[in-house]
Amino acid sequence: MRPLRYSINITVDGCCDHRALMPDEEIHIYTAERLAEADALLFGRVTYQLMESGWRYPDASLPAWTEPFARMINAAKKYVVSSTLDHLEWNAELVRGDLGTAVRELKNEEGRGLYLGGVQGRRRCHPPHRRW
Repeated sequence: MRPLRYSINITVDGCCDHRALMPDEEIHIYTAERLAEADALLFGRVTYQLMESGWRYPDASLPAWTEPFARMINAAKKYVVSSTLDHLEWNAELVRGDLGTAVRELKNEEGRGLYLGGVQGRRRCHPPHRRW
Protein backbone atom coordinates (compact mmCIF):
# COMPACT_ATOMS: atom_id res chain seq x y z
CA MET A 1 0.00 0.00 0.00
CA ARG A 2 1.38 3.38 -0.94
CA PRO A 3 0.95 6.40 1.34
CA LEU A 4 -1.15 9.46 0.50
CA ARG A 5 0.63 12.71 1.38
CA TYR A 6 -1.03 16.13 1.42
CA SER A 7 0.83 19.37 0.84
CA ILE A 8 -0.11 23.00 0.33
CA ASN A 9 1.79 26.28 0.33
CA ILE A 10 0.43 28.66 2.94
CA THR A 11 1.83 31.89 4.30
CA VAL A 12 1.85 32.95 7.94
CA ASP A 13 -1.08 35.28 7.28
CA GLY A 14 -3.18 32.41 5.96
CA CYS A 15 -2.77 32.89 2.21
CA CYS A 16 -3.11 29.71 0.19
CA ASP A 17 -3.91 31.18 -3.21
CA HIS A 18 -1.14 29.95 -5.53
CA ARG A 19 -1.86 32.79 -7.92
CA ALA A 20 -1.11 35.41 -5.25
CA LEU A 21 2.50 34.47 -4.59
CA MET A 22 5.48 32.86 -6.25
CA PRO A 23 7.20 30.22 -4.12
CA ASP A 24 10.92 30.81 -3.78
CA GLU A 25 13.86 28.60 -4.72
CA GLU A 26 13.84 26.71 -1.41
CA ILE A 27 10.16 25.76 -1.79
CA HIS A 28 10.68 24.65 -5.41
CA ILE A 29 13.62 22.43 -4.45
CA TYR A 30 11.76 20.99 -1.47
CA THR A 31 8.64 20.25 -3.53
CA ALA A 32 10.63 18.66 -6.38
CA GLU A 33 12.26 16.37 -3.80
CA ARG A 34 8.83 15.43 -2.39
CA LEU A 35 7.45 14.76 -5.88
CA ALA A 36 10.36 12.41 -6.47
CA GLU A 37 9.11 10.34 -3.50
CA ALA A 38 5.72 9.72 -5.12
CA ASP A 39 4.45 7.72 -8.08
CA ALA A 40 1.56 10.02 -8.89
CA LEU A 41 -0.27 13.22 -8.09
CA LEU A 42 -3.93 13.48 -7.12
CA PHE A 43 -5.65 16.76 -8.00
CA GLY A 44 -9.10 18.21 -8.20
CA ARG A 45 -10.08 19.89 -11.45
CA VAL A 46 -9.22 23.44 -10.33
CA THR A 47 -5.76 22.53 -9.03
CA TYR A 48 -5.05 20.40 -12.09
CA GLN A 49 -5.96 23.24 -14.45
CA LEU A 50 -3.96 25.74 -12.39
CA MET A 51 -0.86 23.52 -12.40
CA GLU A 52 -1.22 22.59 -16.06
CA SER A 53 -1.49 26.22 -17.12
CA GLY A 54 1.62 27.12 -15.16
CA TRP A 55 3.86 24.11 -15.67
CA ARG A 56 2.91 22.14 -18.78
CA TYR A 57 4.76 24.66 -20.90
CA PRO A 58 6.77 26.65 -18.35
CA ASP A 59 7.47 30.28 -19.09
CA ALA A 60 11.01 30.60 -20.44
CA SER A 61 11.54 33.67 -18.26
CA LEU A 62 11.21 31.64 -15.04
CA PRO A 63 14.38 31.32 -12.95
CA ALA A 64 16.60 28.32 -13.71
CA TRP A 65 15.94 26.90 -10.24
CA THR A 66 12.33 26.14 -11.23
CA GLU A 67 13.55 23.60 -13.81
CA PRO A 68 13.75 20.53 -11.48
CA PHE A 69 10.19 21.16 -10.30
CA ALA A 70 8.96 21.67 -13.87
CA ARG A 71 10.59 18.41 -14.99
CA MET A 72 9.13 16.47 -12.04
CA ILE A 73 5.57 17.75 -12.40
CA ASN A 74 5.56 17.30 -16.18
CA ALA A 75 6.74 13.70 -15.90
CA ALA A 76 4.46 12.76 -13.00
CA LYS A 77 1.37 10.59 -13.49
CA LYS A 78 -1.67 12.66 -12.53
CA TYR A 79 -5.10 11.53 -11.35
CA VAL A 80 -7.76 14.22 -11.61
CA VAL A 81 -11.07 14.18 -9.74
CA SER A 82 -13.66 15.87 -11.92
CA SER A 83 -17.26 15.44 -12.93
CA THR A 84 -17.04 18.17 -15.58
CA LEU A 85 -13.93 17.35 -17.60
CA ASP A 86 -14.26 14.79 -20.39
CA HIS A 87 -10.72 14.60 -21.71
CA LEU A 88 -7.31 15.10 -20.11
CA GLU A 89 -3.79 15.30 -21.43
CA TRP A 90 -0.53 16.05 -19.57
CA ASN A 91 -0.08 12.44 -18.42
CA ALA A 92 -3.41 12.58 -16.56
CA GLU A 93 -6.33 10.24 -15.98
CA LEU A 94 -9.84 11.08 -14.79
CA VAL A 95 -11.07 9.75 -11.45
CA ARG A 96 -14.84 9.28 -11.38
CA GLY A 97 -17.39 7.67 -9.12
CA ASP A 98 -17.10 7.37 -5.36
CA LEU A 99 -14.04 9.36 -4.31
CA GLY A 100 -13.35 7.33 -1.17
CA THR A 101 -13.35 4.08 -3.12
CA ALA A 102 -11.21 5.53 -5.89
CA VAL A 103 -8.58 6.86 -3.46
CA ARG A 104 -8.47 3.55 -1.58
CA GLU A 105 -7.90 1.74 -4.87
CA LEU A 106 -5.08 4.13 -5.82
CA LYS A 107 -3.51 3.74 -2.38
CA ASN A 108 -3.71 -0.07 -2.61
CA GLU A 109 -1.55 -0.08 -5.73
CA GLU A 110 2.13 -0.82 -5.27
CA GLY A 111 4.39 2.19 -5.24
CA ARG A 112 6.11 4.97 -3.34
CA GLY A 113 3.07 7.15 -2.77
CA LEU A 114 0.46 9.61 -3.96
CA TYR A 115 0.96 13.34 -3.53
CA LEU A 116 -2.17 15.45 -3.02
CA GLY A 117 -2.34 19.23 -3.13
CA GLY A 118 -4.90 21.99 -3.41
CA VAL A 119 -7.81 23.40 -1.49
CA GLN A 120 -11.54 23.36 -2.00
CA GLY A 121 -13.35 26.60 -2.66
CA ARG A 122 -11.91 30.08 -2.87
CA ARG A 123 -9.22 31.07 -0.44
CA ARG A 124 -8.19 34.68 -0.19
CA CYS A 125 -5.10 36.20 1.27
CA HIS A 126 -5.66 38.06 4.50
CA PRO A 127 -4.47 41.66 4.69
CA PRO A 128 -0.92 42.02 6.13
CA HIS A 129 -2.13 44.21 9.04
CA ARG A 130 -3.69 41.25 10.81
CA ARG A 131 -2.86 41.14 14.51
CA TRP A 132 -1.60 37.94 16.12
